[in-house]
Amino acid sequence: MEAYDGLPFPGSALAIEAVRHARAIESPAIFNHSMRTYLYGRFTGETQGVLPGRDYDDELFFLACVLHDVGLSEPGNGQRSFEIDGADLAANWLVGRGVPQDRAEVVWDAVALHLSPAIALRKRPEIALVTAGAGYDIGGDGPPLPAGYAERVHAVLPRLRAAAVLHDEILAQALADPRKAPPFSLPGELVRQATGQTWPTWREMAGWGDYDGLPAPTS
Repeated sequence: MEAYDGLPFPGSALAIEAVRHARAIESPAIFNHSMRTYLYGRFTGETQGVLPGRDYDDELFFLACVLHDVGLSEPGNGQRSFEIDGADLAANWLVGRGVPQDRAEVVWDAVALHLSPAIALRKRPEIALVTAGAGYDIGGDGPPLPAGYAERVHAVLPRLRAAAVLHDEILAQALADPRKAPPFSLPGELVRQATGQTWPTWREMAGWGDYDGLPAPTS
């Protein structure tokens, strides 16, 4: 991709189309974050001896990265938590362009699980490295980058206060539709922090009368 100063993005026709699609529907900060997710995820894999083309499908990994936050776009804003809505939109978009269902399902898993590192990091590299790259781009935690690499990446893909923009877009969706912020999820936690609401207790969530007749808990 000539527009990205020689950074190692895949250059297939589908990869280029996915970039155009994501850039058209996402805010610039989230689009740049998605592109950086690929770079940092790929780097994280390399430090572990996991290499593109040998250990994983680089195009498939890139597609999952560039589409992993489309649930925060207007077309991706459905009735579920944004990572699930985004997974649906990403997979459907790929299938609509002739991508086989089994490949689209890998992208679905990568997008849907990218907020669940305890699961995602134990999956195949195309899934695990999306979570690793997204986390690296937001938190900056991980293996040290080569000297000057982050500056080069950020010169081509400016940060644009990515963490703050992601927070605000996730929260705005969740406040507009509580179904998008189930208790104990990341969107739900952002709502809790913003509003001061409390989580339901285990007892309050239990059904079938399992607590009927049992004494109330004491503090």
